[in-house]
Amino acid sequence: MADNNKRRLELQNLLHASEAPITASHLAHRFGVSRQTIVGDIALLRASGEKIVPTPRGYEYAPAEQHVIKLVCRHFPDQTADEMSLVVNHGGTIKDVEIAHPLYGILVGQLNVSSLADVKSFVTKMQADDGHLLSELTNGIHTHTIMADTAAQIDEIRAALDQAGYLYQ
Repeated sequence: MADNNKRRLELQNLLHASEAPITASHLAHRFGVSRQTIVGDIALLRASGEKIVPTPRGYEYAPAEQHVIKLVCRHFPDQTADEMSLVVNHGGTIKDVEIAHPLYGILVGQLNVSSLADVKSFVTKMQADDGHLLSELTNGIHTHTIMADTAAQIDEIRAALDQAGYLYQ
């Protein structure tokens, strides 16, 4: 038990000190444990209140105080990369996507997309896995939680999405 607590403390320190996300596989190799052990450690740390977030590139601490907005969007699946790129090109992070499903209620998918590399990774994975967007269940309508460092960036993101015709009116 002491080894587990020591490892979790070291995990926290590594993630705090890192300037980039760290994958569970890398952490598992570093600590000589399984990837699943690291995933469990992260889950326990998050449950205890640590602001660790999963991203397509690994785990990292959530950025300090950001501006947050929820925007309702609508587009076709082949426009996904364009929509995401507009957000990240204006300094935003797409935290999640949610839909209002008629049977299940609100369904949320964690995204944490903050760069063009993340957009490419998401789209590549979706295509490789023959995946489907949650918004396909709601005729393209979905809500994104978007974070940015400044209110001006939020305004730019909203304007860019509106100009592209992606904001649902």
